[in-house]
Amino acid sequence: MKTPAAARTSEATTRERVLAVVVEHGPVTTGAVARVLGLTAAAVRRHLDAMAAEGLVAGREQRPEAGGARGPGRPAKEFVATRRAPGGQDGHGELAVDLLHHLAATTGAAGVRAYAEHRADQLRARYAADVEAAGPGVPARVHALVSALGRDGFAASTRPVDTGTGVAAVQLCQGRCPVQQAAAAFPELCDAETAAFSELLGVGTRRLATLGAGGRVCTTHVPLDPPRSTARPGRPDPPRSTALDPAAQQPPAPPHRGGAAPAPPAGTSTRDTTGHTPSSPEGPRR
Repeated sequence: MKTPAAARTSEATTRERVLAVVVEHGPVTTGAVARVLGLTAAAVRRHLDAMAAEGLVAGREQRPEAGGARGPGRPAKEFVATRRAPGGQDGHGELAVDLLHHLAATTGAAGVRAYAEHRADQLRARYAADVEAAGPGVPARVHALVSALGRDGFAASTRPVDTGTGVAAVQLCQGRCPVQQAAAAFPELCDAETAAFSELLGVGTRRLATLGAGGRVCTTHVPLDPPRSTARPGRPDPPRSTALDPAAQQPPAPPHRGGAAPAPPAGTSTRDTTGHTPSSPEGPRR
């Protein structure tokens, strides 16, 4: 039998686990959290209600899938972590914003872009080894990047999406951002990070939402199929074949010099518009 102290410790641990799932996978429903942790929906709901009252999580009605109709009954509620959740801010948000404003005032927009590129270069250098070790396949590279981001506290995860075009894709989601407050004022930070993701993964990624702009999570669209080309890597496309193009097989016409008209192509009539055949420059043949 648990002592009161042990029960309180267990309760706190369960609460932390529930919050961690919401931070990493939000927006997420009570049922989904319960399945991840192996708890009852009632137990999870009790923790979520308590954290919502404290402002650590926020809930809203779950949106129906694109093109789908809302089912009967009360719609499920999905939860996301708020900025007040532990780990949501690094404690230096206001300082970072103040420094970037000073940088913009003294060096202009170019200075802010240069700093954003500097951060992106650091991100590429930090995660390049992990991503390269995963091999050339985009899905494996995405998984490696998500794992690396997770180790650094970004609460990263992926979700498959149906693009409706037949191209497989995932959404790379980040539930935490260490520069969220700065990114809200300077979106160049997000743009540079997205470009770094594209270079690391080898495909063109697209940022759909950011925490800095008020999104529930930072969401990046990642196509899993790289662009296809008929050319081999490092080699240009082969020249167009002329085997079936008679015109392409004709030798080039000799240069036109001295005012003399070039000879007409074989099979072309030399009769002029009066119906007479022009005389040869050497005179009529007998």
